[in-house]
Amino acid sequence: MAQEASAVVLLSGGLDSAVTLSIVRSQGFRVHALTIDYGQRHSVEVERARRIAEWYGVDHRILSIDLRAIGGSSLTSEMAIPQGGTTRGIPNTYVPARNTIFLSLALAWAEVLGARVVGLGVNAVDYSGYPDCRPEYLAAFERLARLATRAGVEASASPTIVAPLSGLSKAEIIRRGAEMEVPFHLTHSCYDPALDGTVCGVCDACQIRRRGFETAGVPDPTPYIDRVEAR
Repeated sequence: MAQEASAVVLLSGGLDSAVTLSIVRSQGFRVHALTIDYGQRHSVEVERARRIAEWYGVDHRILSIDLRAIGGSSLTSEMAIPQGGTTRGIPNTYVPARNTIFLSLALAWAEVLGARVVGLGVNAVDYSGYPDCRPEYLAAFERLARLATRAGVEASASPTIVAPLSGLSKAEIIRRGAEMEVPFHLTHSCYDPALDGTVCGVCDACQIRRRGFETAGVPDPTPYIDRVEAR
């Protein structure tokens, strides 16, 4: 692997995307991190993404789009955030077509950079049931990339879509991140933080995170509001 080979990594500011960035970077790629500020109610994660990118010393771009204008999700509207991990089926925290939108933007930047890889931190084991986190979705998008890009048409060299955490549990992701000294204290998972960014501890995202750290046997640096036991 040439040290100068480039990769675009979608960096949300969350735990999974930080571990993904660390993995891709460790493989010798020059990482270009892309964060999307889409009007999410947990916009504190954008600042966390900036700090994570600074921590790793990688090129970082923040793009702003207004998905609140479309709505359809509790993350981009005033719908109540699910709590306690009780959601059945696809929860209302699913943002319509979010990964398709994000991957399209990452693919566009990858074309400009000549990047060989587009990485993202989706997970198909301990996740919230989102349809755009599944391996078959990622494979379909990669086929689209071959058809929709100049590199794919002229050189059969469109970027590969990589999701190194897809088959791992949250505990396995955390153990992997701990081995790589990922700055977990900079990451943010909560869907319903207080105005000062303090996390709630009871939304689905917090519950998955808390159980993951507990199962992994790794100290959780997150200052939850309630500090109740994860359910």
